[in-house]
Amino acid sequence: MRVITRPSTAMCNVELYSSYLLAEPLYTSCTRLSDIMGNLSHDSINRFLNRERFTGQDLFNEVKGGINLKGGSLGVDDSTLDKPYAEPKHNELVGYFWSGKHKQTVKGICLVTLYYTDIHGVKVPVNYRVYDSADGKTKNDYFQSMVLEVISWGVEPSYVTGDSWYSSLGNLKFLRNQDLNSLFAVERNRLVSVKKGSYLQIQKVDDWSDECITLYLKGYGMVKAFRQVYKNEYRYYVMSMSNLDKVDGLTFQDFEKVHADHWSIECYHRVIKQACNIEKFQVRNKHAVLTHIHCSLIGFLKLEFLRVKEKIRNHYQIQKDLYQNVIKDFISKSLHENVEFNNA
Repeated sequence: MRVITRPSTAMCNVELYSSYLLAEPLYTSCTRLSDIMGNLSHDSINRFLNRERFTGQDLFNEVKGGINLKGGSLGVDDSTLDKPYAEPKHNELVGYFWSGKHKQTVKGICLVTLYYTDIHGVKVPVNYRVYDSADGKTKNDYFQSMVLEVISWGVEPSYVTGDSWYSSLGNLKFLRNQDLNSLFAVERNRLVSVKKGSYLQIQKVDDWSDECITLYLKGYGMVKAFRQVYKNEYRYYVMSMSNLDKVDGLTFQDFEKVHADHWSIECYHRVIKQACNIEKFQVRNKHAVLTHIHCSLIGFLKLEFLRVKEKIRNHYQIQKDLYQNVIKDFISKSLHENVEFNNA
């Protein structure tokens, strides 16, 4: 965690840089921000990006006062930040990762996030990791470490959620050992048992009364399974309770609520890319990239808390309104000049 021993005298800081990321319509760079501010040098911005060592706890410290730490849903997911022209030999965080957007492996940076939806509907990232092969860890390792961290910071979620990538037996058992309830998507070929002693793929289960069924997940234990139609095919999910005796009482309404909370992490991924400029940076140094990413997440927090306070209707309103008058004045001026040209 970033430790401040004395007041900073740096001209560039998180507040300034994160606000810049919310306002810049094109590509962010130290030179561009310097030109905009006038009294801020390119070197000062570059030093800021390279100097800082922010962590997930720094992000959590920014949000903990604005959320209810008990009873919310804690979701995990990762997103690939597209960097098609970056060279891995020049940026150690760049690698090849699966992209849900492109439906294939692409060159980029992998961001793993723990995203919390509290009981009042505030939706914020509370911990994160940027995948670094030098760590020698997997995304599942990051996930488990981050869960332990947020629990130690005081978060008490009602459920932990994730997609099929994170639904390994290791992760499910880890959460059960932490006395945490869970909801995870599973692949259609995941083995389950409806009758003791025989296993079949979950997609081949016949009895889906009310779209859910209690069954045994191989290697784990009793779960409540659900299915939903998505793009003309079924997707499958399993819910587990820390007290397995309560599994059978779970309903489709329980599933829908927790699943809706988890789905908001997809909206978060779109916002940090479209409104917080997380993919748009022109620095190579590892620490500079990490600082840029952290500031983008801080930018998202600004947008979310403005939304919660009803200062804005949605996360995109600031950028939309920021240029509305500029565009209007440009069109009016162009029309006026065109009239003068035609009358000349």
